[in-house]
Amino acid sequence: MQSASDRHEYPAHWEADVVLRDGGTARIRPITVDDAERLVSFYEQVSDESKYYRFFAPYPRLSAKDVHRFTHHDFVDRVGLAATVGGEFIATVRYDRIGPDGTPASAPAEEAEVAFLVQDAHQGRGVASALLEHIAAVARERDIRRFAAEVLPANTKMIKVFTDAGYTQKRSFEDGVVRLEFDLEPTDRSLAVQYAREQRAEARSVRRLLVPGSVAVIGAGRTPGGVGRSVLGNIRDAGFAGRVYAVNKAFPEDLKELDGVPAHRCVRDIEEQVDLAVVAVPAEYVPEVVTECGEHGVQGLVVVSAGYAESGPDGRERQRELVRHARAYGMRIIGPNAFGIINTADDVRLNASLAPQMPRPGRIGLFAQSGAIGIALLSRLHRRGGGVTGVTGVSTFVSSGNRADVSGNDVLQYWYDDPDTDVVLMYLESIGNPRKFTRLARRTAAAKPLVVVQGARHGGAAPQGHAVRATRLPHTTVSALLRQAGVIRVDTITELVDAGLLLARQPLPAGPRVAILGNSESLGLLTYDACLAEGLRPLPPLDLTTGASAADFHAALSRALADETCDAVVVTAIPAIGDATTGDAELAQALRSAAERVPGKPVLVVHVELGGLAEALSAAASTAPRAGTPASGTTVRPHPFRPLDFLAEAPAEQPDTADDTPRLIPAYPAAERAVRALAEAVKYSQWRRESADPGKVPEYEDIDEKGAARLIDGLLARGQGLTLGTDETCDLLGKYGIQVHRALHAPTPDAAAEAARTLGYPVALKATAPHLRHRADLGGVRLDLADEEQLRRAYAELTALFGKPEELRPVVQSMAPRGVDTVVRAVIDPAAGAVLSFGLAGAASQLLGDMAHRLIPVTDREATSIVRSIRTAPLLFGWRGSAPVDTPALEELLLRVSRLVDDHPEVVAVTLEPVVVATHGLSVLGASVRLAPPPARDDLGPRTLPAY
Repeated sequence: MQSASDRHEYPAHWEADVVLRDGGTARIRPITVDDAERLVSFYEQVSDESKYYRFFAPYPRLSAKDVHRFTHHDFVDRVGLAATVGGEFIATVRYDRIGPDGTPASAPAEEAEVAFLVQDAHQGRGVASALLEHIAAVARERDIRRFAAEVLPANTKMIKVFTDAGYTQKRSFEDGVVRLEFDLEPTDRSLAVQYAREQRAEARSVRRLLVPGSVAVIGAGRTPGGVGRSVLGNIRDAGFAGRVYAVNKAFPEDLKELDGVPAHRCVRDIEEQVDLAVVAVPAEYVPEVVTECGEHGVQGLVVVSAGYAESGPDGRERQRELVRHARAYGMRIIGPNAFGIINTADDVRLNASLAPQMPRPGRIGLFAQSGAIGIALLSRLHRRGGGVTGVTGVSTFVSSGNRADVSGNDVLQYWYDDPDTDVVLMYLESIGNPRKFTRLARRTAAAKPLVVVQGARHGGAAPQGHAVRATRLPHTTVSALLRQAGVIRVDTITELVDAGLLLARQPLPAGPRVAILGNSESLGLLTYDACLAEGLRPLPPLDLTTGASAADFHAALSRALADETCDAVVVTAIPAIGDATTGDAELAQALRSAAERVPGKPVLVVHVELGGLAEALSAAASTAPRAGTPASGTTVRPHPFRPLDFLAEAPAEQPDTADDTPRLIPAYPAAERAVRALAEAVKYSQWRRESADPGKVPEYEDIDEKGAARLIDGLLARGQGLTLGTDETCDLLGKYGIQVHRALHAPTPDAAAEAARTLGYPVALKATAPHLRHRADLGGVRLDLADEEQLRRAYAELTALFGKPEELRPVVQSMAPRGVDTVVRAVIDPAAGAVLSFGLAGAASQLLGDMAHRLIPVTDREATSIVRSIRTAPLLFGWRGSAPVDTPALEELLLRVSRLVDDHPEVVAVTLEPVVVATHGLSVLGASVRLAPPPARDDLGPRTLPAY
């Protein structure tokens, strides 16, 4: 039998960490000759029934020959993978390549027989499903296209693993054995199954961290102060519903209690199960703590300790080892250098963070990579003032620190179906896997609003400690792609909170029409102008005058909400002169009462330093003090011009629920902030409606996909990457129905005249040197040359202006119908994936950056929207009396380019410039294509955690 060195080197890239169905982790890796003892130990722990199902007969132990066969693989025709926890096997899978007669074979045979064995203690955790994904990916890499498996009918669990995988398969029954055969090419159903399993597993892994039954704080000092002691106090003061333990190896042996909780010198000394450990010891002691936690069965870690990747190269390696160490025991990590986690649910009440006070319970999920920004966001959401009011608070909070393991993607998986979270707010300094984030964001945004602010946008590099894939896309392009996925993109944490509080307690607007009413004409006009600036359609403001009473506001708001020409209402209010505390409460009650009668339209309030109104608007039964009843420990200031943030501490409150609390109205200290939040809600609401019918990727009968593939394979045989020549570019684009106007080289005046005779007059003469290409403004183009005399004169002018022909690289091209010059580009970005871009050629796209972007593949609806989404789109639709151009032809061109790049990932860049769109049809006057071996598509591969 051949050894690994006979056929292939050890495939280290097959190693991967995966999240299992119950939220724990396991490592998948190839089985080698060094695993003989592990294999024997693993087999001894498998039940007789499982052994019988695997070998179809009693098989109490493995022979030496069996051990040799199951540990010696060539990694091509025979491959074995193992799932490990703590370095020990918990499951194995192997395939053997077979020929048509079922006997062992080598390539080019495309079928293999596959078999699994899972330790009984780990059955039901989704181990076999994860192994199937990985062994299928390995088989595809080795040119195996089909798996066959023989299973006893009683082995229903294994039959279910195969049938639920989503692959195209067929089943037969012969000689008492079920034979399953299935193709390994991913299908829409297999990807859907994989994504659903990924969501459940990753959500449960986060739930194990956020909803623990017991917590140990490791590193809690004996003296007050210090990080560990502070976290311990915060957990205790929040009223955590589970068990809490203080752990420090420096504790005296006779110390049994600290701050009212049991104290231990080591987590192993705790007799009960520990679900979560908060690690607050110096970095050099963390490995010992991780080992102790892993051996004790701790499910997850929050590492607040610093001294990792943020401190330099040594710390970065220390961080990698931390992740590898924890995952070996099936544990996930938040951190290191984390601020902590919070869960305000009544049955949890966990504040395992450095926040000294538990935030107000509510419906907002909050994620921050930065501890400092996390503090700021918690503070703003917790305060009753600060310009934004609303009792809606936090459901869960995660500050990931260096984000070595658990990331925003994982927390999104949890919030997607978390019944306690209605709105998600995220502060991101980097996006480690943009392709996956976009996919998860699109799914989440279809169910609940997702608001994101991205820090470090212009720093050129990710913050220290964050593992981030390099992207060549500018920030504006990334933002456009996020918006395409339904993400509400804002620029500041103030806007993040403004939008979040509106979305958490108000319905989505049905459209952009906004009614404005209030007791200040000037404030109403400011609001009107702000609406226009944000692209909304405001109705004329209604001035109720400064003498308006609460009843006047109630009546006006009721009429506005009942008006079918209105989709949202902004109420503006200025303070009355004198002691207006009672009036504030009456006005707030009047507004809430009117809003509750028409619950389908959002209402916002713009106020001017009107603390009493802001307070009263956010008041609700069981969640805030009623008007006239101050919260304990606060000072009531009756003057109407008191500052909004006078409330130093918020009262303890019960969690909000969407169905039993009065409608809360957010209030803003400036018209611009209220309107900006409303505008984001309007755009998001429109996205929700449009995403319900995303359109389809059309089929075109004239596309020659196989012919294009043969052409690409032949071209790539020349080298690893190349930019195609003119003829090759035209040939490849022609396979997809994209015709490029011929351009003939004209190195001399005689050659130019011959080219013009070939093409037919009138013609254009162009300089194609890099510094003159697409620069008609520099005079490097001569159009509408009707005869040879004009052509030779133009040739002489160009050479006189710009130099010799070899420097100009002149070409002759037949004239195209006049129209609007546009540019179409497609590029495969290593981080974001394939992106299609469109804009007008020239200054609009180059100087102003007026380009629209969509992820490939593009649907027919997206092609329609991308043409209309650039700021200069009116030029395509008859601006100032010009003739509208053929936008359907333009949309078809975009769809064909999208199909080309999607069908052939080797096409890594396409540029069509200029594309002249006329009133009827269009002309592609310039094109370039670059080919390269396709980049890895990890979104189509098996589930894995980021590698360390």
